[in-house]
Amino acid sequence: MNSINQSIQSSAIKKTMLRILPFTFICYVIAYLDRVNLGFAALEMNADLALSSEVFGLLSGIFFIGYFLFEVPSNILMHKVGAKVWIARIMITWGIITVLTAFVQSANHLYIARFLLGVAEAGFFPGIILYFTYWFRSKERGRASASLVLALPIGTIIGAPLSTWIMDNIAWNGMAGWRWMFILEGLPAIVLGVVTLFYLNNRPKDAKWLTDEEKNWLEGELDKERAQSLAVNKASKLEMVKDWRIWTLAFVFFADYTAMYGLGFWLPSIIKSFAANSSNMEIGWLAIIPSIIGIPSMLLFAWSSDKRNEHRKHLMVSLLIAGLGFIMCGVADSASVMIMWIAFAAIGLYGFIGAFFSFMTLFFTESTAPAGIAMVNAFASLGGFVGPMIFGGLAISNGMFTLSMLVILASGVIFSLRQKVVSAAGVTKNIKKDAVNQ
Repeated sequence: MNSINQSIQSSAIKKTMLRILPFTFICYVIAYLDRVNLGFAALEMNADLALSSEVFGLLSGIFFIGYFLFEVPSNILMHKVGAKVWIARIMITWGIITVLTAFVQSANHLYIARFLLGVAEAGFFPGIILYFTYWFRSKERGRASASLVLALPIGTIIGAPLSTWIMDNIAWNGMAGWRWMFILEGLPAIVLGVVTLFYLNNRPKDAKWLTDEEKNWLEGELDKERAQSLAVNKASKLEMVKDWRIWTLAFVFFADYTAMYGLGFWLPSIIKSFAANSSNMEIGWLAIIPSIIGIPSMLLFAWSSDKRNEHRKHLMVSLLIAGLGFIMCGVADSASVMIMWIAFAAIGLYGFIGAFFSFMTLFFTESTAPAGIAMVNAFASLGGFVGPMIFGGLAISNGMFTLSMLVILASGVIFSLRQKVVSAAGVTKNIKKDAVNQ
């Protein structure tokens, strides 16, 4: 009987991962690319539209204001109307807005387009993280989250050479290459949004590709975890909002977000400032180096933190690595040295992402997860506004030192977090490890 149960468990987990993870990964690659391709467009767009560095910094960040304002409502609506319909809606609308961005004629047009893109995409990432809680147990959630956020470095590795190649080689009908970049990179989101309606299932009970035994086992395991979470976490949304641990999570994620997106939007321009004679394509290839370095870091931190059940230590170490990298970036005097230390900082930034999302879901119940996950991500997304503004208003070296102080502070703050568990006697207590091993 035990071997039969083991077979059902193994089959259900394997099928679920193969069905959900590759598809959501591809969708997030497109989302990240459509979010940060503005940085590559800037190599030509800023001159065409007469945009100053301060204006571009605000343009880069205003996306995250719309994102922040609509993220929590978006996640709550997804929980009510169903994941596949809402995720499809998000993708189709952001794809349309990305395509329309190709036709802007002024900074004001671009402000509107970027704000609306943030509104359209709001809820996508936290929605997928919430969706994972419907399908994966906590012990699989770290790997699932890491596979999703691999889209960040992969999106850069694909997007940097692709975006700059489009800009250098496509000028159909006399339209500038940066405009065609928005059109060609926005269309896949629309197509995948339609596919989502037919491909994703809302819950395991709806999946025709699982057997009845696999559905029952998976639903039973998830129900057990929800009951355990309800015993140790805040049961109502109001209580959750008052929980200082949730705001601590939000601040720590904000710090990493600020650094990630500050670099994400400005890296092509930073490289160009050290290598003015480089072509767009050459800058694109240099820009992928930190992402290539970040991929194994993300996977290693995710795997190690799940295996040892010590997410806090992994998060602290990752942020300290990033802080050291930014300090050294602040004194870099050449493109090669700058890229080397940004790559070192990327080890910490991507390592943090690999460990964080599994850790974050430990602090929510089923009823608070939709609003809670979105709330943490929404507050953190303000870092996407602050990060580009830092480099828009400060010299590169001062911007790097500012980021180093922020992530080092976050490393100290994460030390204060403890996850509650229920003892055998039913007494709730704090422990140093994040949760009881399953």
